[in-house]
This record gives sequence, C-alpha cells and structure tokens, in this order.
Amino acid sequence: MNPHGASEGYWYPPVEGAQPGAVDVINALREFRTSESAMRRRTRSSATMGETDLLALRYLIDAEAAGAGIRPTELAARLAITSASMTSLVDRLVAGGHVTREPHPSDRRAVILRPTPGAADEVRHNLNQMHTRMLEAAESLSAEEIKAVMHFLECMREAVDAVSSGPRITA
Repeated sequence: MNPHGASEGYWYPPVEGAQPGAVDVINALREFRTSESAMRRRTRSSATMGETDLLALRYLIDAEAAGAGIRPTELAARLAITSASMTSLVDRLVAGGHVTREPHPSDRRAVILRPTPGAADEVRHNLNQMHTRMLEAAESLSAEEIKAVMHFLECMREAVDAVSSGPRITA
C-alpha cells in the first residue's frame, strides 16, 4: 500500500486487495473531469461554439436570471481574456444571434450584454438532460454524504486555487 492508503493511482502502483484510499478519490475526480471535458466538447460541437463562447453565454444567462446585465469589461475579467479577445467574442456571439448589445441604463457610453431568448433555450436544451442526471445523483446522497462531498470539493478548490504560476519544469 502506498503512503496515502490507496490501492492504485496516478503516482502509485496497484496493490491487490487494498481498500479504496485518497488516491482512488483523486482518480475518480480525474475520471469525472475527463467525462465532463468530453461532454463540453460534444456540447460545443452541437452548438457550434467554442468553450469560451459557452462559458460567456452561461455567465450572461446567470446574470439575466438575477436581473442584471454584464458589461463587456466585466465579462472579460470573469473570462480572464483581453479586451481585443472580448471584442471578437462579443462580435461572434452577436453575429450568431446568441447575444445582444443594449445601452447601459445609467452610463450612456457603456453597453450591457444580454443573452437572446433563443440562446438560453439552446444552452438549456443541450445541457438539460445532463443537469437532470447530475441533480438526481446529488439527490441520492444522504445529508451526511452531502456534507462530506461539499467539504471535499471545498478543500479541492482551495488546493487548486493555491497553485501558483511558478517556473515550469521541462524534461
């Protein structure tokens, strides 16, 4: 058994008959992320949009549901893209009929981006079945399991957020 109590893992060789351990959890998380990435690729293909386009649209749909609009500069900051990339993204989404530009209600020089009703429907249609199955999986958990999963995911988010962009290791 490896130092983390796992039966097999990315860094450790398999151990016959071992109980699941921490590395098994990390592997399960990796497998989930791989499946999620594959699903996002399939969704992008069916929606003929890039991942950043879909993420931008999701932010706009969430803002719309909250009764707010988002300025292009705010969206660029959330997506961590340059203003030039943001301009191209907005132009693409507007040309595709997914987003509209509207005058800002209090700043005459600014615009607000809003998803079109058709865009929200398209995203919901593409993702609704997946969200339903994910919700069913979460609803099958006991209150104790939900607390454990929430704690684990919060710890994983903190671990990932703590990674710096330090020097790269090259082989």
